[in-house]
Amino acid sequence: MCGISGFIDFNKNTGRTILEQMNRMLVHRGPDGEGYALYENKTAGIGLGHRRLSIIDLSEGGSQPQSYGNLHITFNGEIYNYAEIKQILVGKGHQFHSHSDTEVILHAYAEWGAAALSKFVGMYAFVIYDEKENNLFACRDRAGVKPFFYYWKNGLFLFASELKAIIQHPEFKKDINIAAVASFMQLGYVPTPHCIFNDTHKLKPGHYLNLDLKTRNISITQYWNVYDAYNRPVLDISLPEAIEETEKVLKKAFQYRMVSDVPVGVFLSGGYDSSCVTALLQSNNTSKIKTFTIGVPDAGLDEAPYARDIAHYLGTDHTEAYCTEKEALEIVPQLPHFYDEPFADSSAIPTTLVSRIAREKVTVALSADAGDEVFAGYNRYDYIMKYGEKIKMIPSFMRQGIAMAMAKIPASSIPVLNKKYLFASRYEKVKSLLKNPSESNLITSLTRQMNNEDIAALFKNKIHTLSSAFDSKELKEEFFDTLSYTMAVDYQTYLLDDILQKVDRATMSASLEGRDPFLDQHIIEWAAQLPMKYKYNDGNKKFILKEIVHKYIPHKLMDRPKMGFGIPIAGWLQKDLKDFVDKYFDEGFITKQGIFNNSTIQLIRRSFYDGKIERAEKIWYLLMFQMWYDKWINNN
Repeated sequence: MCGISGFIDFNKNTGRTILEQMNRMLVHRGPDGEGYALYENKTAGIGLGHRRLSIIDLSEGGSQPQSYGNLHITFNGEIYNYAEIKQILVGKGHQFHSHSDTEVILHAYAEWGAAALSKFVGMYAFVIYDEKENNLFACRDRAGVKPFFYYWKNGLFLFASELKAIIQHPEFKKDINIAAVASFMQLGYVPTPHCIFNDTHKLKPGHYLNLDLKTRNISITQYWNVYDAYNRPVLDISLPEAIEETEKVLKKAFQYRMVSDVPVGVFLSGGYDSSCVTALLQSNNTSKIKTFTIGVPDAGLDEAPYARDIAHYLGTDHTEAYCTEKEALEIVPQLPHFYDEPFADSSAIPTTLVSRIAREKVTVALSADAGDEVFAGYNRYDYIMKYGEKIKMIPSFMRQGIAMAMAKIPASSIPVLNKKYLFASRYEKVKSLLKNPSESNLITSLTRQMNNEDIAALFKNKIHTLSSAFDSKELKEEFFDTLSYTMAVDYQTYLLDDILQKVDRATMSASLEGRDPFLDQHIIEWAAQLPMKYKYNDGNKKFILKEIVHKYIPHKLMDRPKMGFGIPIAGWLQKDLKDFVDKYFDEGFITKQGIFNNSTIQLIRRSFYDGKIERAEKIWYLLMFQMWYDKWINNN
């Protein structure tokens, strides 16, 4: 795991000093070394920068940028099956001078070109400058574990692992994309491929980019698509066979993530996903797996006792750490630095804390993200399955009539219910679903913090809606079912832009490499074809995964409600973070900023302080944006 940055400057105004400024903003991603390579031809100046976190081949042979003939690379990530690919290349006459996976990528690209990507099992974002072809090749792994930002304007192409490196270039224009701000206020993140700044983008997962330095033409090509897995016939397979084959696929994927020349650990919460990773790895290793759990009891976050029981039963080398609420709160002012694009998932705080604890003993940590998206684990899937079809069964004229009646009766005027937590939000979602009970609207209603009417009231100017993977129509009709569609959308939206972004920035803030074994492409390609009843079985979520876990861990140790990293946002905003709220919601600040309607902001703040606790999420989203704005636009 590392950090990369670089430029293609057709104006030839960018030199080593600027590249160093960009690259050194990524020191947390790679504290073990830095490297630079600069080239110039008739058309452009080219620079490649690299920050190194030594994981595979700790010698100088693993340093970057690297070259092979006319090819030059800067690479962030890991290719877990690099040794197997290397053997194939040796058989074709290639000779190697190191034990690094970076050198294997170069040789693989020289042999197969972009087709080499189909052979890689890993997480990666890398750039190859082909001096002979006068071309830049950039790519991102299938699921989007590794980030890749790029900027393209006025003959200047910039790229980096994090936005903060690109911002350092003196010709970068910090023009805010207001539509992206609106999307953030709805989702808590800016959806790929969009970015908070104009002329700046995120490369989509499973895509590669070619920049022809002769014509200045950029082309983007998709090489992998999660819908290809779902657009296949469901397997005709018995449950015992499915359990056996699924376990084999999981074991192979999990074991690949242990490839390392430095110590590796596992984040263990005691839930099914992390327990599955830990159990299968421990069963396949003679030495004790290192596991880590964190608790913040005075903030209501304490999965440690459950994880302790699992670790004891499996016999891992377990580290259990406790932090105070004060330590958790101290992370908040640091969030805008590491999340240099607005980001509102508050579980970034405990994820950062556990990353710092783990980094004291290991350099690589496995997390269990994507188990929910692959095996149908989210609680909202219950709502979709239980209520989605019921709403559709109501005749259209009745649905429209009820929605019209609800439109005339505001949620605040309904006695008793208007006192219930989140009632107003749920009331609006029901109204929206009655008007349009489609699967896409169902997902939208369940995932967005603000509806379009809220957004219109919040912003000073009219907002246009950004296109995103929420709009996908790629699941073919013959393979369509509501849950498969929802899981595929989640894989390309919430997983990508929330979960993976959270884990990447949190782990990297501690110079810790995070790996996600459930994101091996073979897992989703297999699981997508399993009968849905093996994943969601009459309300039993992650059914097949639980069956596998129960082979290693007794039911009684796993029988507890799903928890997750829940932060007591409302209490913090009313007390410890109130000064931040008052500062960034100040009428003068809002007016000078010129983005939001001051009256709407003040209404949200007043109603929250007057007892409308359900406003807490909106307050938090706004606060995260304002703190980001103050750091990166006001430079405070």
